[in-house]
Amino acid sequence: MSKLRFDVVKDAFKKKAVEVKTPTKKVSEYFGELVFNREKMKKYLDSSTFSKLSDCIDNGIALDSETADKVAEGIKRWALENGATHISHWFQPLTEGTAEKHDSFMEYDGKGGMIETLTGKSLVQQEPDASSFPSGGIRATFEARGYTAWDPTSPVFIQEDTLCIPTVFVAYTGEALDYKTPLKKALKAVTEAALPICQLFDPKVKKVISYLGWEQEYFLIDEDVYAARPDLVLTGRTLMGHASSKNQQLDDHYFGAIPSRVEAFMKDIEIAGYKLGIPLKTHHNEVAPNQFELAPIYGETNLANDQNQIMMNIMNSIARKHGFVVLFHEKPFEGINGSGKHNNWSLGTDTGVQLMAPGKDPKGNLQFITFFVNVLAAVQKYNSVLKASIASATNAHRLGANEAPPAIVSAFLGHTMTELLKKLLDVPSDTPIEIAGKKGKSLGLVEVPEILMDNTDRNRTSPFAFTGNRFEFRAVGSSANCAGAMTTLNAAVADQLIEFKSQLDKELSKGKALNIAIMDTLKPIIKSVLDVVCFEGNGYTDEWKAEATRRGLDTETNVPELFKAFTEKNSVEMFTKLGIYTEKELEARNEVRWETYCKKVQIEARVIGRMAINHVVPAGFTYQTKLLENINLFKSNFPDTYQSMCATQIKLVHELSKVILDIQKKVEDMIQARQVANHIEDVYQRALAYHDIADSLFGIRKSIDNLEEITDNDIWPLPKYREILFIN
Repeated sequence: MSKLRFDVVKDAFKKKAVEVKTPTKKVSEYFGELVFNREKMKKYLDSSTFSKLSDCIDNGIALDSETADKVAEGIKRWALENGATHISHWFQPLTEGTAEKHDSFMEYDGKGGMIETLTGKSLVQQEPDASSFPSGGIRATFEARGYTAWDPTSPVFIQEDTLCIPTVFVAYTGEALDYKTPLKKALKAVTEAALPICQLFDPKVKKVISYLGWEQEYFLIDEDVYAARPDLVLTGRTLMGHASSKNQQLDDHYFGAIPSRVEAFMKDIEIAGYKLGIPLKTHHNEVAPNQFELAPIYGETNLANDQNQIMMNIMNSIARKHGFVVLFHEKPFEGINGSGKHNNWSLGTDTGVQLMAPGKDPKGNLQFITFFVNVLAAVQKYNSVLKASIASATNAHRLGANEAPPAIVSAFLGHTMTELLKKLLDVPSDTPIEIAGKKGKSLGLVEVPEILMDNTDRNRTSPFAFTGNRFEFRAVGSSANCAGAMTTLNAAVADQLIEFKSQLDKELSKGKALNIAIMDTLKPIIKSVLDVVCFEGNGYTDEWKAEATRRGLDTETNVPELFKAFTEKNSVEMFTKLGIYTEKELEARNEVRWETYCKKVQIEARVIGRMAINHVVPAGFTYQTKLLENINLFKSNFPDTYQSMCATQIKLVHELSKVILDIQKKVEDMIQARQVANHIEDVYQRALAYHDIADSLFGIRKSIDNLEEITDNDIWPLPKYREILFIN
């Protein structure tokens, strides 16, 4: 092993867990202490201001300037008491991360001194540079003005010494430049679409809430090993590396004992998360070596999404304190599981009813079936754009690999729910839908199992699975902002509910009873979803790909091509009708997607090319020289027999030459293809060219991995998989 590699790996193995200073209080006693929540609002605001701010949060009533000033003053007092020195509008631009510009509280007091201040104007709105963030052409370099505007529904919080104010981010001309703005519009749309349907069942319902529970998968690797791998540092994944003899084939890591260093890290991030009001519930080892997961209790979608972004930032920061680096890349290591971020999604009412769970009586069950079936219809109707919402250059490596779902969006219901829907097609529309075990059976009764959680099973090859009281959108990538998928899903469901309500009104106008009208409207939808989007089998098989094509589901896997779904006619009509995106915004965001795709593949291509020439090939030459010196030594001492005695060395020299030439040729071809692609002006066509370049990187990798396998271990310059994945 090279001395540098040896020292790096040795130091990684020697590291001990960092001691975590666990709060002496119970979690419930310090949960949310760094969040300006309702409890803090009551303490730091007068009753009138508290009432107006609550009305703003709950009902969308705008704050007047006087009230905003009072809110700002209360927030300032709380922040200063908790050690904050700066404020920042915290937003989510189209960079797949978060952004913040810090300003101190300090202002001149007019008497030659300074004073800490926060005005309502500074709280509500700021003006960051909009030209330096991706905009898809909405903002040119010389058109810098953009605005961040406070989102009161997501409470302000303190990180380190900074008061962070969650905001939307829009251009001077009004277009959204972030993830939060369209998400909030989609949530408004689904609430407005679902509400009149809910009120048919219960007039007391005043609001419908979209819920999200994210499951964050990630890898941890030692920071010293990370620093010794240029591909990890620059791309977040290994672009080369022969598989370790042992990886995940024994299934011994999954749910296994958590290594002490990792346990200390997990404890630290949980404490930090609790202080920020993030209800973290679960952590465990995942399937792949050095892969882990954490998940919170589900919450309102907008807030839950913000909390996921906050948590990812916290994890990156705290990992370094423990000598780790977090990898959120969907496929950082070839040959083992990648990382997803399962989005558990549901709808509920302000009366406490979960719309994705069976009710307590036939009426409640009919409401459940109504929403359940319409969600499936939305997934069928907007199949392409839902897949596009989770597509990326990085997630493309994960989908279809090992336990990740395939790149075909189907819905898994489980045998019980599938049979229930089939039965509903065969019984009269006025048949009560009871819960089994609750009431006596009657002829023709349609039963919903009492414990659906145990009757739905799980299908890890399904991108969109029903799990008893929610749907799990499993195809979302680990590094993704949940808002992308959640905006599209909530919008699709909203559009379908509007269409359903329109058809239902026609049935009701015929004088039909509500339950009969609903079932008469649902039955053709049920038949369609069972025939098209519902699939119970193995999503990895070639037979399913052929069947999905026959059914009319989207089977495209080319990521740049997938993005076009956002600007297809039905997608544009849906998003614009609901007021979520303008056509200009949809086109601009596709420009950003294609540009981002090109840049990510371009960076990977540059990195693998330079690593091949500067790291890999020289190692091959060094070993080749060592072998030739050995052969010459034999030749000088055994001139008559050295060829037979050195058969292995001679064969290796030839193999090395062949592989090195192969690497050189493939790298040269890739560089030439990249040069051609860079001159393509149309960003979509350039992205298609870079898609081909991305495919060529696998060929280069295969040759490099072959060279690693035959090169002397002492010469190979890069930490190997066995050294990266088994150091904890």
